[in-house]
Amino acid sequence: MIVLGSDHVGYPLKEQMKQHLQDKGIPYVDLGCDTADRVDYPVYAARVARAVSQGEYARGMLFCGTGIGVSICANRFQGIRCVVCSEPYSAKLSRCHNDSNILALGARVVGSELAFMIADVWLSTPFEGGRHAARLEMMDLLERGKRDEPNQR
Repeated sequence: MIVLGSDHVGYPLKEQMKQHLQDKGIPYVDLGCDTADRVDYPVYAARVARAVSQGEYARGMLFCGTGIGVSICANRFQGIRCVVCSEPYSAKLSRCHNDSNILALGARVVGSELAFMIADVWLSTPFEGGRHAARLEMMDLLERGKRDEPNQR
């Protein structure tokens, strides 16, 4: 189950993504916004990030004009690894190396067909683990203030 959210600029792309997910048989929940009327993106980014952070959903997608604002907001929540992607290669590496759990897409940056390609790669790519898991653990410790700056070799 994927949780979705957007501001007013990202709303049309979110609606198109909902149809794409439905066509692929991927269940989703939409936490808003529900129209193209102007709204503040942090409200919807926080809804999605909180739901993923608290374990209600494994992954989410956010949509705004560039993807940047919603990603900055989402990454303020513990355990969130939100990435802005404008091409499939970064989406793939964000999953296999960084276990990203929220994908942010910019409606003014990518069209719907490219957004679908990015999302498909992001949704189908597993986390590799291994050396990457150790780095994620290090980030989690830093986030919780349980570790000073990591040692370098």
